[in-house]
Amino acid sequence: MADGEVEYEPQSVKELLAEMKDTAELLIDLSYSAVLLGSDDVAQEVLALEEKMDVLQMQARMSLLMAARKPADAEALAPVLGIVGAAEKISDAAGDIAKIVLEDIGLPEEMRAALPEALETLVRAEIGAESPLSGATLGGLNLETETGVRALAIRREEGWLLNPDATTEVRAGDVVVFRGPEEGIAEVYADATGEAYDRPEAVESASSDLERAVDSIVLMKDMGELAVDLAYGAILFDSEDVAKEVFELEAEVDALQSRFEAWTLRAAGRVEEPVSLRGLVQLASSTEVISDAALEISEGVLRGLSTHPVVEEAVYESDELIVRLAVEAGSDLDGTTIGDAAVKTATGMRVIAVRRAGAADETDWDVSPGPETPLSAGDIIIAKGTQAGSERLADQAS
Repeated sequence: MADGEVEYEPQSVKELLAEMKDTAELLIDLSYSAVLLGSDDVAQEVLALEEKMDVLQMQARMSLLMAARKPADAEALAPVLGIVGAAEKISDAAGDIAKIVLEDIGLPEEMRAALPEALETLVRAEIGAESPLSGATLGGLNLETETGVRALAIRREEGWLLNPDATTEVRAGDVVVFRGPEEGIAEVYADATGEAYDRPEAVESASSDLERAVDSIVLMKDMGELAVDLAYGAILFDSEDVAKEVFELEAEVDALQSRFEAWTLRAAGRVEEPVSLRGLVQLASSTEVISDAALEISEGVLRGLSTHPVVEEAVYESDELIVRLAVEAGSDLDGTTIGDAAVKTATGMRVIAVRRAGAADETDWDVSPGPETPLSAGDIIIAKGTQAGSERLADQAS
């Protein structure tokens, strides 16, 4: 077989879909990380993962085509093909974001200052020789449960280690990309480097239109990532209500894109180098593509097509799973807020949607819950995280 060619060989569609989901989510994180850190190394890893995704999607398409033997099979597998295509679309968008760094397109400093908030907080830390993290595994450190901080990637002499797991050992000299709430990041960064964490200073914008354009991209990114999470939740729970929320989020991102374009054009007349806004335009375009992909993932549910069992299994067995839980009376979550219950810190899970108990409209989901969001008996929550974290959250809710 020539280099770069892909031949059919029997493979588990479930495993391919799970790997595509994990790779797509990692690509989103790493592409924005590359922009924030201005790192060619991370950007190159994004392009390498994009090539891997191309192979995965081709293998998945061939396996699905081999499985379709009659019209009923085609109907059942059509939404699965949509999910495969959506994951590839996310991959392509992430690659375009990485090229902002690799091709030195550049971004206004206002954008670099705004991204950490959009990414929770993201920091690059080199593990010191005396660090308490050195020599321990990520599972042993239990960072996600103790601080809400997750290690996205590790760079060492032999190259980048992407999506490290509980068995990964942290070594002195490793450069780790951490993501999490600012309080947790400050603690982990100090342990890792022996130095205090300095939050990036906000940059005063010379143009209110440019500031609005940057704010639009940050909001688009948050909505796009939420839409992807909810889309997988919709197919996992075969929920048309949640799929409709994805549809609404995608429409909001489209509207934000239009406003972004108007503000950017106005700002171009007020900045010294209008060409410096090229990276901003490319970032916004790629961010909008991610929300389009989320809608494609949930489209089968919106059209009344049942979720194929292989998709449910793939989503459930991926690195980060999505769970749906009911808050029971008298539980730790009953009568408190997400922040007061320390859900993220105590469990490592991120609540992505809440539906109120007794809501007149069952489609009434709060898809932007924050620390102040109240919880009470009968509420339905959708959360994302690890298997261990989901079990801890279930304990809180029961």
